[in-house]
Amino acid sequence: MLDLHCEMILEEYREALPELERLEAAVAELLRKTLGESGLVVTAIATRIKTEESLAGKLERKGQKYTSLEDITDLVGARVITFYTDDVDRIASIAEKLFEIDWANSVDKRRLHQLDSFGYNSLHYICRLPGFAYRFEVQLRTTLQHAWASINHDSGYKSDIDIPREYMRRMNRLAGMLEMADDEFSRIRAELTDYRRRVQKLVQNGKLDDVSLDGDTFRSYLQAKPLDRLNRRIAAINQAEIQDAPLEGYLRVFRALNCKTLGDVNRLINKYEEDAYLLARHQLGNTDIDILSSAIGLQNICIVCILSSGGGKIGLERLFEALNGTNPQNAALAEMTYEKASSLPFMK
Repeated sequence: MLDLHCEMILEEYREALPELERLEAAVAELLRKTLGESGLVVTAIATRIKTEESLAGKLERKGQKYTSLEDITDLVGARVITFYTDDVDRIASIAEKLFEIDWANSVDKRRLHQLDSFGYNSLHYICRLPGFAYRFEVQLRTTLQHAWASINHDSGYKSDIDIPREYMRRMNRLAGMLEMADDEFSRIRAELTDYRRRVQKLVQNGKLDDVSLDGDTFRSYLQAKPLDRLNRRIAAINQAEIQDAPLEGYLRVFRALNCKTLGDVNRLINKYEEDAYLLARHQLGNTDIDILSSAIGLQNICIVCILSSGGGKIGLERLFEALNGTNPQNAALAEMTYEKASSLPFMK
């Protein structure tokens, strides 16, 4: 049962509801627009207005703390969830620029270091926006922290009802494991970023034999556009236009050709570049094709490599399966390609 003072605050809430709705919309728009432009990956941005029922419950528990509705800091709430712990700090920096932070009432629960606090390790900012009378709360946490908090809320783990000590012990063990996982995900991302930078530097310096062939390193190699010269020569046959096409699928092909490093890939390209051009001239010479895929040079290099090493039609069919997936046309394409190449020098 609310006393008269709390009833008056509740009446204030009813009158303020239109402004609270405008505040919620403004906060949501600012967060979505700014975070969308930042390039940071967030899994969710959610906002809400405290319901009258929830506010009444809060007033019933501790209404005498508040002299008016303006003293309540979470009438409007926003929550931003991201994958990585270090992104929480990046988003916090953005929030500090977007909003006026009430530092006295904000709290970084990550610094509390309580045994059972993992799911409650959010960074909580109390904020203001110019033109609005009421403060609002912004919570920042990771996906694992959010999942843990939701599970705990559903299980009643953080309720006023005690749970058996054995269950609490197990929950705390899980909390520790999840906190370690959260930290490890961020650490792995940082190490992968460092690895990619090292790879890019090695590629730029031409130290390709020092770089193992994998998805990341192959993308770095392709960014250096090693096929541009060959593609321009092929396009000049018919004065054709070259359209960009994804080349990452050729990683499987080069692995099948026993390439272990980017140096292996580069040597293979250099070795077969001239024959790949001859094959293209034979393919396009009597046609009026004026649009070519940027994959033409790489595909022809793989074709020449397979045929010159005795792979024949079966080898070509496997190539097209690696690039196009299982398709009944692969056999026909292999047959046609083999016939086109049959009179060229690398076949002899």
